[in-house]
Amino acid sequence: MTNVESMPRSVSQTEQYEKCGWRFWLQRVERVTPLPAAWSHHGVAFHSAAEAVEKSNRRMGEEEAVQLFSDQYAALVNRALDQEPDTGRWLSASGPGGEDIERRYILGQEQTAQYVRWAQDHQPAIWQVPEGGPALELYFKVELGGVMVRGYIDQLLAEPDGSVSVRDLKTGVTKSRFQLETYAVAVRKVFGVEVNRGDWYLAKAGGLSKSVDLDEVTADQVGKRYAAMDAGVKAGKFEPNPGFLCRFCDMKHACSFSSART
Repeated sequence: MTNVESMPRSVSQTEQYEKCGWRFWLQRVERVTPLPAAWSHHGVAFHSAAEAVEKSNRRMGEEEAVQLFSDQYAALVNRALDQEPDTGRWLSASGPGGEDIERRYILGQEQTAQYVRWAQDHQPAIWQVPEGGPALELYFKVELGGVMVRGYIDQLLAEPDGSVSVRDLKTGVTKSRFQLETYAVAVRKVFGVEVNRGDWYLAKAGGLSKSVDLDEVTADQVGKRYAAMDAGVKAGKFEPNPGFLCRFCDMKHACSFSSART
């Protein structure tokens, strides 16, 4: 518990705590092994492939990028299968776990190839950080609301007016405005550049979401959520919130409150 109280916060920690404090407790305090989900490995492998494409200045072609996705996805899935060979216990949003593993292998390959084509067609202007190098999977650590917050930004884009915009890559349907807001205020504080907008690259659609205005988002506004979450953790408040989302929760097998225990 001491480690959890003192660790830097993140978007994922905060949103998890806000949605269900008991899930936060089980995963981050009790350290319960989560149920595996192919969607997680799908997302990680896609991000790795997209990052490699951008780092190659888009010289990496579809075949090489798809192979990179395939290799990483297979490695991640095989590692998870070693820990939990019963695919019936794997989380899945559509169909049995074993079928979802195969489906996402093919889907991820298609989405990776599509990203290569999209990036080559649109040529997004990846921002270069002051010390050199592209702003890809960019780590930050900054104080917000009196709380240390850290994370990784998928992409920062250079805008014609000298500002930058934030972009998050999504293989799923859940989008977090709070995530973009955190990235915006963090970039302003760390790099001293203006951030007025953000968006998501949606792998399912093969293109960008609508732009999100971030010019009026302040560090104080974002910091209040981190401060409230941090105070709740330190006060030992971990309220359960059973309901529909329990069926997708990777802690449901260990949760006495879950409405969807396996």
